[in-house]
Amino acid sequence: MSTSTLSSAPVLAKITDRLAALREELRRRNLQGFIIPLTDEYMSEYVGDYAQRLHWITGFGGSAGSAAVMTHKTDGDTGPEAKGAAIFVDGRYTLQVRDQVDDALYEYASLPADQPESWLAARVKAGDRIGYDPWLHTRDWARAATALLAAKGAELVAQSDNPIDAIWADQPVPGLSPAYPHPVTYAGKPHEEKLDDIAVWLKERGDDATIISALDSVAWVLNIRGADVDNTPVALSYAIAKADGTADLFIAPEKVTDDLRNHLGNRVSLRGRDEFAKALANDYQRQRVTIDPQRAVAAIFEGLEQGGAVLDVVRDPVVLAKAIKNPVEISGHDEAQLLDGAALTRFLHWMSIEGPKGTQTELSAAERLHAFRAENPSLRGLSFDSISGAGPNGAVVHYRVSTETDRRIEPDMLYLIDSGGQYPGGTTDITRTIAIGTPSQEMRERFTLVLKGHIALACALFPAGTRGGQLDVLARRALWEQGLDYAHGTGHGVGSFLAVHEGPQRIATFGGGDEPLRAGMICSNEPGYYKTGEYGIRIENLVLVEDRAVPGAERAMLGFRTLSHVPIDRALIVAEMLSPQEREWLNAYHSETLRRVSPRVPQDMQDWLQSACALI
Repeated sequence: MSTSTLSSAPVLAKITDRLAALREELRRRNLQGFIIPLTDEYMSEYVGDYAQRLHWITGFGGSAGSAAVMTHKTDGDTGPEAKGAAIFVDGRYTLQVRDQVDDALYEYASLPADQPESWLAARVKAGDRIGYDPWLHTRDWARAATALLAAKGAELVAQSDNPIDAIWADQPVPGLSPAYPHPVTYAGKPHEEKLDDIAVWLKERGDDATIISALDSVAWVLNIRGADVDNTPVALSYAIAKADGTADLFIAPEKVTDDLRNHLGNRVSLRGRDEFAKALANDYQRQRVTIDPQRAVAAIFEGLEQGGAVLDVVRDPVVLAKAIKNPVEISGHDEAQLLDGAALTRFLHWMSIEGPKGTQTELSAAERLHAFRAENPSLRGLSFDSISGAGPNGAVVHYRVSTETDRRIEPDMLYLIDSGGQYPGGTTDITRTIAIGTPSQEMRERFTLVLKGHIALACALFPAGTRGGQLDVLARRALWEQGLDYAHGTGHGVGSFLAVHEGPQRIATFGGGDEPLRAGMICSNEPGYYKTGEYGIRIENLVLVEDRAVPGAERAMLGFRTLSHVPIDRALIVAEMLSPQEREWLNAYHSETLRRVSPRVPQDMQDWLQSACALI
């Protein structure tokens, strides 16, 4: 049995009972297995409480993962596979899954090497029926899983309703909070013009309509926001944009206010959320409809095909337009990063006093940072649950502090705080690692290696057309030279008062990173290092891709402008390890931080800020 603090007897009994109930429900449906992804019907990264099926059935609280459950065990199994269930997570959650999911119930499996469908295919018998929810998987996945299981004589069977929903007695209902307009003073472009752009795109392709199923795409194109998903200001809805410049918005009537109706005007027809599936089957017979295979679930494909629509499978046209910020969105981001940077700087000053006392915990520190942010009336919420990790908890890449795991922040340890806020002008995401008391020489050296990688990426110049994956090595090189690395991407896109993780751009050599970077895109720059059981290090700023004039250049060139300005802990820097160019960057960064942040923080911390930003 796992020694996890979350696998206490009451929690374990609850998960055991739920797993037994699910298996009974599967038997009732003549299913021998079922696949549970952590997503919703919109393919969202972060989902509402009603869609937290993976957490409910396993106890896992991370933001990415899946599970497979069988009703029987494969004959002859005596090892972990005899449990008849497995949970699949990537390298970010290797430690967390062991803390939260009991190994008496679930086998641990690692993505991407292991996949639920492959795990099942290795265990099914001929004639087995494996269930899946077509509103929670892509069509491409369903096709691949069907072929994999068929090779073993098993069948993948779509379920009209989710078996977990059938046994989850107190399942929360989807959010019904009002959707509201996002002013053009922040959006930079009226939604009518965005619909016109889509209409032109559709006509060029010879198509009649496009399905917009990703929540942040719907929010961006119609300039609306909501509060249905924690930390992401979106409203549960679908949209269908048409070649005549109009659109249908499928949203629960309870969410529609007069302000929203007046904002959308007569170009957008309001329809009930429950009408969406019927519209797919009835409204587009013999029409050409574009649909995104990565963002639209299998059930949407099936509805359109059953209705006789001709499908043009292509990326959602909103995705790239949303990623390339317009001048108003860039200006809003600059202000949001400054507001957020001042709050985090105040927090670091507070931690310099309170941290060494040994009286603070991960939870109390995260709450204090939230309080600093909340003093600004522009704050609309956090952009994700803060990662507040002391000592060994900082080594858990996507650690999520809870009352069960809350650790005291003590002298001579590292403390990592990864956090962000939602402001009308932009979304923030920033990480700082600080020394509490006196850091070891190893801590300082490895922090400096991470800093060198951060600076290398921040200073990068690259030709137009360069992909994020081509730049990832810059952030890792100093670590690689010492035989070190980190198991996560170096950068992700960030939205404008939308999702903190936004595609299509990434700076990573795995799981993406093949999208060309373009001026106007915003990415994170966040190399790190994690020593299991001891400490974690990450330095993260947001950066804007900009055009760069390079004398004598024969190609159009791009570079990054750093948007985040918060002191980097000088106590953790081994100055002798920095090159002259790296010192120049760091000193310039701190000078700019002092210039920007000093007017925004109280007088009684000016001396501390001057010291924190002193030249090296």
